[in-house]
Amino acid sequence: MSIALFASCGHKQELVSGIDLSNLDTTANPVEDFYQYACGGWIAANPLDAEHSRYGAFDKLADNNREQLKSLIDSLAAAKNEKGSVADKIATLYNVGMDSVTLQEQGNAPVQPLLNEVAALKSREDLKKELVALHLQGIDPFFGLFNEADYTNSKMQLAWIYQTGLGMGERDYYLTSDNAKLRAAYMDLMKKEFAMAGYDKISGMSADKLADLVMKLETRLAKAQYDRETNRDPHKTFHKMTLADADKQAAAVDFKGYFAGMGLPKLEQFNMAQPEYIAEVSKVLASENIDAVKAYYAWNVINTAAAYLSDDFVNANFDFYGREMSGKEENQPRWKRVTNTLNGALSEAIGQMYVAKYFPPEAKQRMITLVDNLKDAFGQRIEDATWMDRATKDKAKEKLAAILVKVGYPDKWRDYSGLEIKNDSYFANVLRSNRFDVAYMVSKIDKPTDRDEWQMPPQMVNAYYNPTTNEICFPAAILQPPFFNLNADDAVNYGAIGVVIGHEMTHGFDDQGRQYDKDGNLNDWWSEQDAEKFKANAQVLIDHFNGIKVLDNPETYANGKYTLGENIADNGGLHISYLAMRNAIANGQVRDAEMDGFTAAQRFFLAYAGVWAGNIRDKEIQRLTTEDVHSLSRWRVNGTLPHIGEFIDAWGVKEGNAMYLAPEKRVTLW
Repeated sequence: MSIALFASCGHKQELVSGIDLSNLDTTANPVEDFYQYACGGWIAANPLDAEHSRYGAFDKLADNNREQLKSLIDSLAAAKNEKGSVADKIATLYNVGMDSVTLQEQGNAPVQPLLNEVAALKSREDLKKELVALHLQGIDPFFGLFNEADYTNSKMQLAWIYQTGLGMGERDYYLTSDNAKLRAAYMDLMKKEFAMAGYDKISGMSADKLADLVMKLETRLAKAQYDRETNRDPHKTFHKMTLADADKQAAAVDFKGYFAGMGLPKLEQFNMAQPEYIAEVSKVLASENIDAVKAYYAWNVINTAAAYLSDDFVNANFDFYGREMSGKEENQPRWKRVTNTLNGALSEAIGQMYVAKYFPPEAKQRMITLVDNLKDAFGQRIEDATWMDRATKDKAKEKLAAILVKVGYPDKWRDYSGLEIKNDSYFANVLRSNRFDVAYMVSKIDKPTDRDEWQMPPQMVNAYYNPTTNEICFPAAILQPPFFNLNADDAVNYGAIGVVIGHEMTHGFDDQGRQYDKDGNLNDWWSEQDAEKFKANAQVLIDHFNGIKVLDNPETYANGKYTLGENIADNGGLHISYLAMRNAIANGQVRDAEMDGFTAAQRFFLAYAGVWAGNIRDKEIQRLTTEDVHSLSRWRVNGTLPHIGEFIDAWGVKEGNAMYLAPEKRVTLW
């Protein structure tokens, strides 16, 4: 009997197949609807409750993690902690957030100081100063400031100005005819919360008038914003310029004064990601009715605060963002919402507690070993690619070899000693946390890039690739079933976490990631001929997903262009991890024999599909198709697997079956 990759070193253990047969729907035909076959049992056993608009394997694992975090936080909340310690900060913020009686008594009081500040603005100079004041507190009208690598010198962090400022988030919600109902509901939300906050009385304008001013201003901004497909092109969102150049584009913003106010008085250059949009913001600040801008600022304050105020604000906020936009029927219980706030304000401190209790140290090394196996397989895939010339292959392999791997948790934890948490109001603490985070972000600008920094806390069920640092990261929380099973034969681990690893690696070579070199600089390392072949292959994938109808009423199709990067990564992840599994079989690490009636190849694809099991509401399908760069779960299976020849072979899919795609129509990039 072989020793599995994840079995304890030097110890043979009896392994299971890793396939939970109850998750299958054996009444479905796998060659017609593999998603239903692989996930139908799970879907039936996990119906949507009132709290969720979507509930899948990711969400179930995240809920389990949140229960674990709750037990850790509850123990701190009930203890006597040293004043000012991290434990005290966690406990205080949790207890303030859970104190529903005080929240109801305080009503709109916590937001009044900021609203009074906005109402007192008199001049255009005041508007510019208030923009800085709000941004320092994590409230982002018009645009946002953040640190990101300089695309021409990734070793340094640059200030980035990026379009934000839309209460509904996505420009299409303001501009397309099929979103008229959503716009009406958004207007109702603004009217209700302007009145509840008392800004109608403070400003001397009716809530209806205030909402109308904001909607007109946000619609004007939406028309000037880049669309989501354009924002995926790194060349179209990189416009490094001096402050003098910025003044020519957007004089009324006064970027010299803005950056000085944000704590960067010596800053000389920055990236204006969407210059045309910022030029429109400048026009607004220069000529728009001052009362309209003040109403817009006030709405940004109220909308930021609503989730941390009394129940009438929370419920109104949920009715729009939860019920109307996503189809949820019921808000999360308070403890979940407060835990989410803690995960934002003290993420790494909570992550450190989570890792100490729930993440076995040996899992980190085992995961690194698996990553190495995937890297080897990816190198083979590159070498065997018939569409690439020698020079491009060599550059690709250099970039692959240079990928930095992060697993489990950071080696150095963030210092929260400068964060002040008080027993005054929930929203006041959120603002203090925002100020702390903004200052932390600003402190990185014009400094060397820290490749050791993590962009996700270890308790998050997710993974990422960052092109400017050329790194892949797998937080501790994702390293458990259904992604990572220590007791299973490794066919399922290659099909689940292995594909996730391959997916993140492939992001370094998708339509965006391929434009960065091994050092993270935006640099064309492709031969012209190979770049054209890549684009031609990618267009086939775009067209394939564009043809997928995701909803009948209203008739809605997937967006193949917007989801291209993720679809390439799914395609590459499957090919790479499958080859790594075949290598492991050849090395005696994975059984090729049947287990529970399935071959290793079949278990691989069942495990992959099982990761995407889930239920979803129609409104959430619409929202995600508008906003999310990922394809919907069903189509990450049924839309992707027909391109994978190994899947076709493993399940005996024939021409005429719904899961069949002719070889000449399949996309194989990586």
